[in-house]
Amino acid sequence: MKKNRLLAKWLNDDLSPDELAEFEASPDFEKYQKIKNYTAHLQTGDLDENTMLSNILSQKKTAPKVVPLYKKWIFRAAAIFVLALCVTFAMKVFVPETEIADFGKKTTFSLPDNSEVVLNSGSEIHYKKWNWDNNRNLELKGEAYFRVAKGKKFEVQTRLGKVTVLGTQFNVKTRKNRFDVVCYEGRVKVNYAKTEIVLTHGQSVSFENGKQVKMTVNSLKPEWMNNQICFYQENIRSLLDEVERQYNIKIELKTKDTISLFTGKLPATDLDTALQIISTTYHLEAKKVSEHKIIFDEK
Repeated sequence: MKKNRLLAKWLNDDLSPDELAEFEASPDFEKYQKIKNYTAHLQTGDLDENTMLSNILSQKKTAPKVVPLYKKWIFRAAAIFVLALCVTFAMKVFVPETEIADFGKKTTFSLPDNSEVVLNSGSEIHYKKWNWDNNRNLELKGEAYFRVAKGKKFEVQTRLGKVTVLGTQFNVKTRKNRFDVVCYEGRVKVNYAKTEIVLTHGQSVSFENGKQVKMTVNSLKPEWMNNQICFYQENIRSLLDEVERQYNIKIELKTKDTISLFTGKLPATDLDTALQIISTTYHLEAKKVSEHKIIFDEK
């Protein structure tokens, strides 16, 4: 009751300094302030004073009905609470959900149909819960592994292409100009530019700068979920970019050799070993200039 009384007095700028300090210290003050700021912009039409006066004089005079001031406060507070509930509901229903995996971390979450998604480091997904059964679409930036619940069509949209599936397990990766899709179970349809290809269990495809490479895979799930970074014919800059994401570090490359392509695996939890493999492969020397910065220089 005291909280409602303070709210009503605050809405009418009638709080004493001590009461104002107490009210601003409450955990809900920030929410009330946002609502008050929002309602302050609401406007009514212009008032025609002459017409109003004529209407009043032409009506039968009756005893004025007095509404106590405290009731006005309560009515106004109740209206604001209703507005807040409506805004909160709209935000939860219509605003897209966002899931993010920061550099050096992975994130696992479930979609409204209980499909499971695992985001790799430096990746994010946007989707809408509203009307999910009829609009099962996601927008992916980076890399993610999907275990899709059986049901209607499921689509993953990226800036390089689209993947359409039906009850399956697959991995999608977009980095710069490269687009990789691997199917571990079921079937997936991949659209890239004007190309459409269907992958089945154990098949993968990569697109880069308009070139397509189709391969077979023997693993049951992506290597990065077992803390390994897998590469297939990728240049050293792309390789180092991925190492930066997995270890949340910065790498400076002081060499002109960016042509040689790398195929193999690097550990995602042992930086020293990863640096040693890169150094040996490209005949470089790795220097740790700080905890989060590495420089590769020619020997």
